[in-house]
Amino acid sequence: MTRSEKASAWAALMLRIAPPLMVVCDGGPGFEKARRKMWPKTAVQRCTFHAFCQVRRYTTSRPKLPAGVELYALAKELLHIRTLHQASVWIEDYNAWCTRWAEFLAEVTITDGKKSFTHERLVKARNGLTTLVNKRTLFTYLDLKLTEDGPLPKTNNKLEGGVCAPLRQMLREHRGMSITRRIKAVYWWCYLHTECPKSPAELLKTMPTDDDIDFLFRTYSPGEQPQDGPARWGDGLVWSELHHSDPYRRDWD
Repeated sequence: MTRSEKASAWAALMLRIAPPLMVVCDGGPGFEKARRKMWPKTAVQRCTFHAFCQVRRYTTSRPKLPAGVELYALAKELLHIRTLHQASVWIEDYNAWCTRWAEFLAEVTITDGKKSFTHERLVKARNGLTTLVNKRTLFTYLDLKLTEDGPLPKTNNKLEGGVCAPLRQMLREHRGMSITRRIKAVYWWCYLHTECPKSPAELLKTMPTDDDIDFLFRTYSPGEQPQDGPARWGDGLVWSELHHSDPYRRDWD
């Protein structure tokens, strides 16, 4: 368990896993830096759902400009490509879109003496997709050399929705617990969702102790941690617990 998705944290995890033929990632720089070092021969598949979401973030789901409407439609098509031919057609369509709207996206606005792209959000969406196309990480899951033993995933939705989402929900529901107890809760959740979970009595024999967790934080957490106080591991006051958006009083019994 780590506070952030830094390259060092990813590298520590990868060190314990044999390099796979392909890995699906969401594009985080920390992961890619660690992968180049730990798994240099592993092929990379950018999660197509994350790629779509990146475009949607800039165009919204109801774009107003014709260029945005077309780009959003292209991004949605990424979710339905199943063959190399479809992938090739998609790339041709995307390159045609880039050529068709090149002058439009190159328009510049000057504000207070500073230049900026008039349609900056569309430019960012285009640049993101262009990077993925140039790196050839959008359709790795269709590589014939990698699919000899069967189809490969193109998203990490099973991991995000099947593991990460329930863990985040559990931590939100128990956010009042100390960080040490939350870490133990994560351990328990993972153990109990293995293929053949042991009994609670057996798990207690291998469950990390408070001292084990404290040692890991002191060893791997960046910077020095305070020696005492309620915010030792980041358990300070939460703004939303003291401030509310509705007009009703909450100080009555």
